[in-house]
Amino acid sequence: MPAYAIDGLVPVVHPDAYVHPTAVLIGDVHVGPGCYVGPLASLRGDFGRIVMLDGSNLQDSCVFHTFPGTEAVLGRHGHVGHGAVLHGCVIGDGVLVGMNAVVMDGAEVGAEAFVGAHAFVKAGFVVPSRTLAAGSPARVVRDLTPAELAWKANGTRVYQELAARSRASLREVEPLPAPEPDRPELPTGPETAVPLGVARASEPNKRLVE
Repeated sequence: MPAYAIDGLVPVVHPDAYVHPTAVLIGDVHVGPGCYVGPLASLRGDFGRIVMLDGSNLQDSCVFHTFPGTEAVLGRHGHVGHGAVLHGCVIGDGVLVGMNAVVMDGAEVGAEAFVGAHAFVKAGFVVPSRTLAAGSPARVVRDLTPAELAWKANGTRVYQELAARSRASLREVEPLPAPEPDRPELPTGPETAVPLGVARASEPNKRLVE
């Protein structure tokens, strides 16, 4: 992976984490055990410390940064969707941040809360634990249900397994001109995880997140 020291500070990546080779880590960055950092993610510890705690994931094209003299934290088993931006915020344990959401400086997202896709969490805003925040600017919409929390926990486990699979087998190759006749299937069948729409349809009375 491209990793850069600045002012003598070298990024720290636990041996049990996986950071994609196209992700960029700069300076005072700490990636904990079991974490997954996706392709083209940027973690810039050039002004303040950037911390990913155990089992969290930061997916493709995410940005994680902070203002000088501050620390930004993604809590244990945090789950950050594609294209999200975290800046100077504290994300609690077990949180889901949806795709293309933005969480700003001084914001706090409580444990096991959800931030909806495309939400804008303004500076200093507090999302209480186990609630859904959505919109631009984000507001607290409602409490989460046990079914929604279980759906999220499963998705995070899938990414923790992806970190292990990637450490074991992901490598750069030349593409094939045609598929092999005996091409194997991926080990992740439809039972591994389902999209929200499918989950809502199967649990119509449990208010799975829109």
